[in-house]
Amino acid sequence: MKSFAITLPDGSTRSFEGQVTPQQVALSIGRRLEEAAVAAKLNGKEVDLSQPINSDAQLAIITRESKEGLEVIRHSTAHLLAQAIKELYPSAQITIGPVIEDGFYYDIDCPKQLSPEDLPTIEKKMAEIAGRKLDVKRQEIDRNEAVKLFKGMNEHYKAEIIQGLPDGEVVSAYQQGDFIDLCRGPHVPNTSRLGKFKLLSVAGAYWRGDEKNKMLQRIYGTAFASQKELDEYLHRLEEAKRRDHRKLGPELELFTFLSIAPAMPFYLPKGAWLFNKLVDFMREETKSLGFEEVICPQMMSTDLWVTSGHMEHYRQNMFLFEEEEGQAMGLKPMNCPGHASLFKTSKRSYRELPIRFSEYTKLHRNERGGVTHGIMRTRAFSQDDGHIFCTEEQIQEEARKGIEHTFKVYSAFGFDVVDVKLATRPDQFLGSPELWDKAEKALADSLKAAGKNFEIVPKEGAFYGPKIEFHIKDAIGRSWQCGTIQLDFSLPQRFELEYTDSNNQPKNPVMIHRAILGSVERFMGILVEHHAGHLPIWIAPVQAVLINVTDGQLEYAKEILETLKSWGIRAELDARNEKLGYKIREAQVKKIPLMLVLGEKEKTAKTLSVRKSNGETTNDLTLDGFRTFLEPWLKPGGTTH
Repeated sequence: MKSFAITLPDGSTRSFEGQVTPQQVALSIGRRLEEAAVAAKLNGKEVDLSQPINSDAQLAIITRESKEGLEVIRHSTAHLLAQAIKELYPSAQITIGPVIEDGFYYDIDCPKQLSPEDLPTIEKKMAEIAGRKLDVKRQEIDRNEAVKLFKGMNEHYKAEIIQGLPDGEVVSAYQQGDFIDLCRGPHVPNTSRLGKFKLLSVAGAYWRGDEKNKMLQRIYGTAFASQKELDEYLHRLEEAKRRDHRKLGPELELFTFLSIAPAMPFYLPKGAWLFNKLVDFMREETKSLGFEEVICPQMMSTDLWVTSGHMEHYRQNMFLFEEEEGQAMGLKPMNCPGHASLFKTSKRSYRELPIRFSEYTKLHRNERGGVTHGIMRTRAFSQDDGHIFCTEEQIQEEARKGIEHTFKVYSAFGFDVVDVKLATRPDQFLGSPELWDKAEKALADSLKAAGKNFEIVPKEGAFYGPKIEFHIKDAIGRSWQCGTIQLDFSLPQRFELEYTDSNNQPKNPVMIHRAILGSVERFMGILVEHHAGHLPIWIAPVQAVLINVTDGQLEYAKEILETLKSWGIRAELDARNEKLGYKIREAQVKKIPLMLVLGEKEKTAKTLSVRKSNGETTNDLTLDGFRTFLEPWLKPGGTTH
């Protein structure tokens, strides 16, 4: 028999004769590895554990604990869901069931209108099927035969998918028991290797996302390798519901939405204060880096958007208008074309560079209603936007300063875990490979100079240049991409931007797009959820509420209120004729950081009793003592904890 070598990820090799499968290779390494295996990577391609190998190859075993293994488990669990639906509702037709972030879904055409109350029944059937320990077997079928097979099974959606493939194509399907589903794979080898799962919700979805097609029912679920991981995830979901900014925002009197402006927030006084505080904070921060603020019109000629490429690549997301004179105009979805136009208004010398523009005016994007989400994805929003026009030699230093500054800002708001990614040249790109190599090296060197670890994400850069992404982790472990530093070689060329170099020759500048918060609205939503509404004192719209125990302390409370306001403290007085406990609970519901309780004892001694929102109390503070007490929390980065 012919022998061949299998090379493992650690570089070691194992020799086999005849034919072997990844599952057999895993068993030859160790029983525990074989038991944890759910799929494999053969010469870089994911395959089933039953895939035959009969020649030299590189092999990596995919275990249930890995990211790839979790995706296999979730995809296989989606098939389990489809099988349970078919057994419970035989006339139902199944369509597609992909893996998504944190789980999976399956779209079905079911005669019964499903509700959340039906999910436990479906889950129970899924568990019963998994307990049968069914082998999961791959089949490869000729396209035309596959169409006949699925039509014969009354699976007309599957047949439609297959009919869209070229004639003569071979399609793959997976069978477990009597159930067959169309799929590329790979899948777990047996239903006993599935993890722990939970169905989460039911929603509507048009077939193939087209509103002209039939409305289907979409069942969302999740799966993990262990019950512990599933329980932790479900706990995070409950925490996310409790922290949801769409619930907390109105409760804290920050913002609301009205039908007269869909997906565009209306800010109440406290929300307007918080929004303006975020902008003012970033305004001062960017000034320290040499940015000069500019203001461009909200609406500009479509000639601008043709030059920038937005009319070609972004038209469907723009609000466009036709004036009486026939000139087409568009609300700006981004600031960069306006800033490029401003750069071009003067002749520029290399001695002036870098030139840095910042802007905070409103942007408008015609987002579809199905993707808007509270203030985190809206049709009207502002960015802490900045654009740097510089030479190639200045890229590294400008990026380094931007990186260090980004971390400083996130820390001030209580985000101390930041993941950094460097997205490199995609397959379709503008400019020369040599220029891209230089730019990617400049960004990588900037990250190293700033002392930051980073992950390279190949081919994820924009077509016009590589970028650094900043992903902040919130209090319950969710990751949010906010800041970016992007290099752009395209817009300076499209707008014919030039500066005169030291040899008196015209050259295109490099344009660096940078933002730290990103969308101010979105960052506000993240901030509210991260702190569960308990905003740090320095940025809380109301920092303290004075609570008098009886009317006898009302005048004293008013005196204290005026003093606090003269210090710049944002304070309110709750002088309602209510019990002390009721007033304290009300302040806690409103997430006000500090409650200053004033009874007869405090009035006589001219002191304060301070109660934090977490229940901690400090009694008998003089006014000067309270001012000292506050100092650590009034500066950016200060907290209530």
